Amino acid sequence: MQFPTEFTYLYGQPAGSADIRTEAEDFQVFEQLPFEPDGEGEHFFVYIRKTGENTDWVARKLARFCHTTPREVGYAGKKDRHAVTEQWFSVKVPIKREVDWTLFNSKTIQVLKAFRHGKKLRLGALQGNRFRLRLRNVSNSQELAQRIEQVRGGVPNYFGEQRFGFDWGNLSKGVALINGELKERQRHKKGLYISAVRSWCFNHLLSQRITQGHWLQVQPGDALMLAGSHSCFCADEEQDLAALQARLEAQDLHLTGPMWGRGEPLSSGESRLWERLQLAPWQQVLDGLENLGLNQERRALRLVPAELSAQQESESQWLIEFSLPSGAFATSVLRELCQVNTPAREPES
Repeated sequence: MQFPTEFTYLYGQPAGSADIRTEAEDFQVFEQLPFEPDGEGEHFFVYIRKTGENTDWVARKLARFCHTTPREVGYAGKKDRHAVTEQWFSVKVPIKREVDWTLFNSKTIQVLKAFRHGKKLRLGALQGNRFRLRLRNVSNSQELAQRIEQVRGGVPNYFGEQRFGFDWGNLSKGVALINGELKERQRHKKGLYISAVRSWCFNHLLSQRITQGHWLQVQPGDALMLAGSHSCFCADEEQDLAALQARLEAQDLHLTGPMWGRGEPLSSGESRLWERLQLAPWQQVLDGLENLGLNQERRALRLVPAELSAQQESESQWLIEFSLPSGAFATSVLRELCQVNTPAREPES
């Protein structure tokens, strides 16, 4: 069973190239929570800057430092190891116990602030991330500048390459799991592999929508999402499609694609038939996702980078900054700007 992995570019494949992650500081991420720690409670919220370190490794180190178990440590999302990232961790510490957080600092880890809070930080409790990326050895600065202006209007909200693993390994293992050809006892790995399959289905539909020329055209039966929320509704025949199209172009609404699972998709009519047609060759995979008990969900097709800024630091070096909501990938923005070269590294286990 073949799974196409060459997803369509919105603005055409870039001709220019650039290097990223030459140094860890070239890729910086700043986590944004939707709330502030309240200052009281049995959980410490610790805001940590880490360089070249894995999120899970820091979490285990934090548990040992506080003489507790890893299950008492929480974080909102994993961050790239090959980067400088700032993110929140929570760790359960008895209220009467004081902690000298300066003792946790090292060459690669620095505690920037720490506050008490009443609840553990849960996975997914994230508003978004701010990215600061340095592109080196830019081969065509003029093209890059033009593309920066284009992506202000949005890019395809593809799941990034990291979702699929080295050489698409997570995708192939997920398909093997669904087909009963692979057994995986570790729950988090099983979830990772299945997530890769659902993400591929979404990416393929999005790619086909761009290829077929209705990337930003409301079709009867389309499921639309209100900007800044996960609230969706269906564009049925009784609604004014022209008015919905105007709201789509104003970025008040976004078209959506399915995250496949059991139940009927939110889309209807022509749109639902089109979605099923694009995925028809992989019906066995869709049936497998439904049998796993996953529910149908929707994801916006368009990703609009907020507060996008770009500074040309030299003839062939640029610094680009933007913010993305939770669940979005900076690589989806970068791929529309230039062909990105990264240092060769061993795949992470």
